[in-house]
Amino acid sequence: MKNLPTSRAAAKLLAAALVFGALAAAAPAQAARCGNGAGGFESWKQAFAEEARGRVGASGVDALMDTHYNSATIGADRGQKSFHLSLEAFMTKRGASAIVARGRQLKRSQAALFSSIQSRYGVPPGPLLAIWGMETGFGAVHGNQHALSAVATLAYDCRRSEYFTDQLYAALELIDNGRLSPSARGSMHGEIGQTQFLPKNILQYGVGNLDNASAALTSTANFLHAHGWRAGAGYQPGEPNFAAIQAWNAASVYERAIAIMGRQIDGGDE
Repeated sequence: MKNLPTSRAAAKLLAAALVFGALAAAAPAQAARCGNGAGGFESWKQAFAEEARGRVGASGVDALMDTHYNSATIGADRGQKSFHLSLEAFMTKRGASAIVARGRQLKRSQAALFSSIQSRYGVPPGPLLAIWGMETGFGAVHGNQHALSAVATLAYDCRRSEYFTDQLYAALELIDNGRLSPSARGSMHGEIGQTQFLPKNILQYGVGNLDNASAALTSTANFLHAHGWRAGAGYQPGEPNFAAIQAWNAASVYERAIAIMGRQIDGGDE
């Protein structure tokens, strides 16, 4: 016959079991794990929603649950070949001469807007117009992806999960605050508006409706100013304000192209 525990020992075992059970019940659900294909997206979404509850409101969680895995976003994320071109080839491919020509026209026709922006943020028209032209062709092409699905797909995807998890939480907060529609359309990585803001940048630097040109340009100047832009200082490589352009986009060839086009629009080079 097995030795049975004494009543005191049994009580201790029972207490320990109750504590363990309480701790297990209080433990968070298994963390959402990234994946490398569409197959795990739905289960990841369920796990992420559980993690998000309490941090974001019901509107944000509901919007997340309506997202879908976006294969086009993954394809675009893996195929950004233009950033590996030479500077000359990149500028040709992106239509730099047309951007400069149109930028100069807009600088004249919207002089009051750009003067107001420069007075407030210290950012001259050239780099703003170069970014606007580079990102959306001055508002002609905003992208037609379901923005939240694009961001959620990249948060799930293992390649840059941590970075886009922050973007996803920002997007859900924007939806909760009524600043972003759950059905908003954007570019392949979930960028929004005329100068293509990711959700975290909308949250931190966005001013007004970014589908509106003046709001988008103001927000872009706000971003550059917040990243150290100094009124009157240069913005070519090696000059003080180039670092703010680098903060906008991490691709070296893009950064140099913006600096060159901006200088040409502002009248430095013909």
